[in-house]
Order: sequence, then structure tokens, then C-alpha cells
Amino acid sequence: MTRIEVKLDTLTPMPVRAFLKAHQGISNTIWKRIKNSGTFAINGTICNATQANVKNGDIITYDILRPTDITPEDLPLDIRYEDEWLLIINKPAGQLVHPTTKESSGTVGNALMHYFAAKGEAHAFHPVHRLDRDTSGLLLVAKEPQIQYQLSPKGCKNFQREYQAIIQGELTPAAGLVDAPIARALPSIILRKVSPDGQSARTHYRTVKTNGQLSLIELQLETGRTHQIRVHMAHLDHPLLGDDLYGGNMDFIQRQALHAFRLSFKHPMTGEKLIITAPPPADFLRITADF
Repeated sequence: MTRIEVKLDTLTPMPVRAFLKAHQGISNTIWKRIKNSGTFAINGTICNATQANVKNGDIITYDILRPTDITPEDLPLDIRYEDEWLLIINKPAGQLVHPTTKESSGTVGNALMHYFAAKGEAHAFHPVHRLDRDTSGLLLVAKEPQIQYQLSPKGCKNFQREYQAIIQGELTPAAGLVDAPIARALPSIILRKVSPDGQSARTHYRTVKTNGQLSLIELQLETGRTHQIRVHMAHLDHPLLGDDLYGGNMDFIQRQALHAFRLSFKHPMTGEKLIITAPPPADFLRITADF
């Protein structure tokens, strides 16, 4: 059940829809679910959301939680930040974010549904973005659909994802921008490639350290295309180590050497600027220890 205290700077009542859109970031889709839920109440009294007004101090409650087919599982979670609206976990390499028809267990979704239930909280699974199975690092998950919407590209302009990667060779220049559109590499349904017919894709990078043969780099996404970092680095002839899909060397690591190490964004409810980090995983440290 979602509970919201109305806080207005004026004594003049405001229509519920206007308040929720202006102060809670509710999208039109979520508003339709709220007004049709049959659970909308002001100060404990069920009412018609489309005709209701709210004033300062009112308490709005509603329940639009949809049934989920994700089975709760007691799995480890490395939680780096949590409040009543969202949480951020440090996902290990090898774990899927969301269950699939072929793999319905062992995912972040399974783990979080168990975690919520153990805390007595009723939430669905609302990942704000995705990480590939073999990419480690920070994953932002909203506890409510309106928070997911506010942190999506449509609702949030200052959401930044930064990655660390280990690549073959040494980039020249040591820092720069890859601005190269990405398209599907047909007939494959998985592979992507740089193509003038693709969608705009921009990746900022800088070299942290190198020994000439291998380099540790940091990257910031300006867009979020599938396999964007992997495709862009391969396009520069510096594929990620362990990325056999795009020509990476498999001698050092058995998964693509990609780690989401920093998330930066303005909290949609508090306005606070959050910067959350996750340290490099053990397989990164092992490779980069000598350079």
C-alpha cells in the first residue's frame, strides 16, 4: 500500500491528479492504474480519485501492486544504498537481473522478492536499468512504479552510469568520446555493430592506467544501447578482455571485464544528489595488480 502525505504551500485544495503529477512524478499510465484500482483513499476514506481534491496534511493511500510471477528466493544481496523509495545493489558477474522463460530462478528479481517479503514490504520488481549477466556492479531498483518512471530517461536527465573495463592494448588518445551509431548485426538477434543505419550511441572514456598490453579504463554512457561499451571498444580495435562475443582475449578472465562502479543521480523524492560506488571485483584486481 502506497502512503503519501500531502504537503502544499497553499491552503487552496488541489485536484488529486494534479498533485500526484506535480509532486510525485506520476505518469499518465500510473494515474490510470490508481484511479481504477478501487483502493484510492484520502484520510482512510475510499473515494473517486478523478473527482477528489486534496489539501495540506491529507494522507493519500492506494494499492496498485500487480501480481508477480517471480518466485522469492533467499539469495545473497550486496545492498549499497536503500531508503523507502529505492535501493541499489552490487550485482555479481554471472547473475541475471530478471527471470526469463528459460531461467526463472537465481536472479536479482528472485532475491529481491524474498528480501521485500522478509521485511514485510509489498513491492513489485522495478529495475531502472539492466546489466548483462556477466557485467558486475551497481543496479538501481525502484520500489514503486512512479519512482521507476521518474528515474527513467523520460523522467530523469541527470542519471549517470559509470563503468570500469579492462581492454586489450592502449587507447590513443588516452581519453575521448566514441560517437558511433549501433545497430543489430543481422541475422543474429544478439550481436550488435557500429552502423550508420543504427541508433545514436555516445560513450565517454578515459584511461586510468596501462602497461601497454592491457589498460584499465573508465567509461560514462551518454546513451544506453544494448552492448554499447562492448561494441564501441571492439570498434576501436580494443575489445574488452573476456568478451568472446566481440573478439576479446579469454586468457585472463572468463567473462567480459566490465564493472558498473558508480551511479550518480538526483533523488526523485528528496532532491538529494546521490553518488554510490562499488569497488572493483576480485577478478579485476587480480588482472590490474601488476600495472
